[in-house]
Amino acid sequence: MAETRRVLDSAEVLTLKHLALVGAIDGEQKLSCAALADRLDASTQTASRRLQQLEEGGFITREVVSDGQWITITDDGARRLRCEYESYRRIFEYDDELVLAGEVTSGMGEGRHYITLPGYMRQFQNKLGYEPFPGTLNVDLTDESIRARTRLDAVEPVVIEGWESDDRTYGPAYCYPAAVTLEEEHYEKAHVITPERTHHGDDHLELIAPERLRDTLALEDGTEVAIHVTQ
Repeated sequence: MAETRRVLDSAEVLTLKHLALVGAIDGEQKLSCAALADRLDASTQTASRRLQQLEEGGFITREVVSDGQWITITDDGARRLRCEYESYRRIFEYDDELVLAGEVTSGMGEGRHYITLPGYMRQFQNKLGYEPFPGTLNVDLTDESIRARTRLDAVEPVVIEGWESDDRTYGPAYCYPAAVTLEEEHYEKAHVITPERTHHGDDHLELIAPERLRDTLALEDGTEVAIHVTQ
């Protein structure tokens, strides 16, 4: 299973923002700890510690030289900044819906197993108000929707808590109310589900619903759909 990304605190996000403002999001940028400390209004030791934390978390890479260090913000770092941007965008632009587009695809069959586990199923029934069909609808997102997907981080999810059985621990998952549209068809009682641990990348989306969406909407691999997420 994929590793769970470490959550940055507000001070680390601020440091990442200043690194982006001096150009480290576009490629290598040379910066000294003293210069970064001035931007942060902090001590040189604090600036150095934050750089180390960001590097250890995989949010930046850096090469220390005699008169400073070459710093580059990684894809994970850029993704975290985009999440911050989307949070502010939601405040000031008042979008009430996120629309993601893609094509239906076949999954790996994991959804059927995990959704039917009692520790998850009880929570689905209590928190979502229905018992999901045992399986997920898998959608490969368009390039534009892959970028837009970061806006999910600004939406308050329904949290499906992690739990333990006798032999293993199961991680949490996050559900977002969504509607699926196909031409004139419109199915409203669905949820985007994003497990904390998953084999899928950001180009892939999974949905659950009380019914088998492939049958209800007559979907096949390659069918284009739009997913409307309420924010």
